[in-house]
Amino acid sequence: MERSLETRVNQAVDAWLRWLPRWEPATHRGRRSPCRRCFGSPILEAAGIGHDTPHGVQHGLSTRVKTIIDQQVAQYTAQNLPMLQAELDQQAARNRARSYRPREDLDPEFDGMPLDPEPDPGAPFLFTIAGFEEEAAQETPPLPPLSDDAKRALRREVALADEHANDIGHEVCRLLAAHSARIRSAVSEYVDPQIDAMMKELTTSLDAPFDPRDLGS
Repeated sequence: MERSLETRVNQAVDAWLRWLPRWEPATHRGRRSPCRRCFGSPILEAAGIGHDTPHGVQHGLSTRVKTIIDQQVAQYTAQNLPMLQAELDQQAARNRARSYRPREDLDPEFDGMPLDPEPDPGAPFLFTIAGFEEEAAQETPPLPPLSDDAKRALRREVALADEHANDIGHEVCRLLAAHSARIRSAVSEYVDPQIDAMMKELTTSLDAPFDPRDLGS
């Protein structure tokens, strides 16, 4: 029996809550560009996660919930939009033909994140994972061209898929809002103390930039 949308949202939140106690603040430099999946996301707004919550915490939840929407749209597309489904099938086959696929089978916390860290100014990388991925993509043949009529029909089906995604997204956000209290409670329990400790350590280092023991030597 197919799981209901409410059950899927419940399971996604439960999975995120099981993961959250393992979260730790990142020690590497943050990225300059905002995450397109999380920045201004109605999913996070429905969940009650503020913009000041660390991005890693946001991303783990938004990715799990976004996957539910994607699965629902994929099912609708397979059942109702044959041209779009054919295009997606061809693209999937093209992707499977790549010799290097670094984005596959990632945990939700890393899915959709940049493959490489930001380079240091003036010190570019000799090579990057994204660069290898792009090279592998260039090895695969392009998709066959479409006629003008086929393009128009495909655009209509894409619009229908987008409309369905919006409808599912609104419903998912409504269901997610019912979990906002326990989501905020978990952030307060597991995330906020770590952020407070980091801020305290930073404040201490700013107030005492030198080790007192060095002053007596």
